[in-house]
Parts: sequence; structure tokens; C-alpha cells
Amino acid sequence: MAALKPRTGDGPLEVEREGRGIVVRIPVDGGGRLVLELKDAEASELKDALAAVER
Repeated sequence: MAALKPRTGDGPLEVEREGRGIVVRIPVDGGGRLVLELKDAEASELKDALAAVER
């Protein structure tokens, strides 16, 4: 059996258009990626929501 090792992520943040939607791949702490498929309107709403967050 292979030893399980914690990973620090699977690469950089990636965003690309696939078909009619936009696919976002976000590295997650502990390894793996969160993959989201968004419609154009949803991506626009996400952009606005993230821009509204204070630093």
C-alpha cells in the first residue's frame, strides 16, 4: 500500500472556457482541487461579489 502524503495543492488557479461555460479549478489546502463550472452570468456575479470584499 502506498504511503499517504499531504499535498500542498495541484498547481495554480486555472480558468478556461469549455463549451458554453467557464471552468474554474482552485487548489485546496491539503491537496486536490475545487472545480466549478459556471455560466457567464454566474461568473459575472462571482466577480462582483469578490470585488465587494474588503481587504
